[in-house]
Amino acid sequence: MRRLLRTVQYLSPWVALGLALALFALYQDPSLLSRNKSDHQPSANAAHNSASATSPAAAASPDPVSPPVAPRVAPIGKTATLSYADAVTRAAPAVVNIATRRVVLERRFPEQLAPLFGDGLPEYRQRVDRSLGSGVILDEAGHIATNHHVIKDAQEIEVQLADGRTAPAKLVGSDPDTDLALLKIDLGKLPVISQGRSDELRVGDVVLAIGNSLGFGQTVTQGIVSATGRSAGLTTFENFIQTDAAINQGNSGGALVSATGELIGINTAVLRGEAGIEGVGFAIPVNLMRGVIAELERRGRVVRGWIGLGVASLPADLTDNQGKPVRGVQIRGFYAGSPAPALGLRPGDIVSSLDKTPVSDPQGFLATIARRNPGTALTLEIIRPGSGRASVSIPVIERPRG
Repeated sequence: MRRLLRTVQYLSPWVALGLALALFALYQDPSLLSRNKSDHQPSANAAHNSASATSPAAAASPDPVSPPVAPRVAPIGKTATLSYADAVTRAAPAVVNIATRRVVLERRFPEQLAPLFGDGLPEYRQRVDRSLGSGVILDEAGHIATNHHVIKDAQEIEVQLADGRTAPAKLVGSDPDTDLALLKIDLGKLPVISQGRSDELRVGDVVLAIGNSLGFGQTVTQGIVSATGRSAGLTTFENFIQTDAAINQGNSGGALVSATGELIGINTAVLRGEAGIEGVGFAIPVNLMRGVIAELERRGRVVRGWIGLGVASLPADLTDNQGKPVRGVQIRGFYAGSPAPALGLRPGDIVSSLDKTPVSDPQGFLATIARRNPGTALTLEIIRPGSGRASVSIPVIERPRG
């Protein structure tokens, strides 16, 4: 008995140590218990495997102890990367930098201080004014579209291509009413931009603005079409594409292109620093540009119809004495040379239709008249408050320049 007790006393620490190690192993990997149970049930597994092999229903049942299968993930390649590099590669070579130079006279000192300096110093001095802008090569003949304000009053115009070549540019013609101008250079093997259709643009379409931003050389910014048909009071005839793509100083005259690299507009202006406004830029639609550029190439100027009316929109809730809505534009005044006053038209008259076509807004009204050839006539339906309606035939003359 004593020998047995001594044996138990000797073995008990080792048994306790073994139990402790077993508990620690189970704590680290609880699946050891299920593995051990599976190892002692070969008949059940064999029966399960046999049923799986012989029974279609069993074959369709998922194995409850099998780990879930991870979904296949396609490797990341070039097709999975969102990039507009191809569009830039296609369009950017045809976007050029435009540098202008002009000599201007400026006073040496304020006019009020001139008597203090006597006649010893000249009152004026010459200053060289330089500016940078952008342009777009339209054809292999070297015609370049840009903004009128980029080349306005310039005495020298130099164009630099994206490949580094430079050439002096000749002004073919300009159109202040749409802020467009046409230049021409003589260089061989010119890159030409592919032109798209601005009338197919949708709000939300991705666009890229390419130009000589801030004098850093050619830069590209990206955004979306925020709106179409915008009027911002910047030019006489406006149908702007609004975008949040950054159009910075020097980008004027550059290209607004689609995500595939087609020209859809000429960058012209951006609103900045006004009540915290950010991301509001404007571009001239390529459809409008095509017509203006064709006229500039043919005549050096754009001939438009004009009747010299200054008009404004009507309140949306305006009604006549019978309670019917009144639609049209109101005459606010007349420009010098207008034939309208001699025909009895007055400020306050409402133009409701032009050649029997309803008038809805000032921009559309003026654009319709501009498309008429000088020398023709058009008929205006007039509503005069307190006097009823009248019809007036008015001659179309050429719109003055400037």
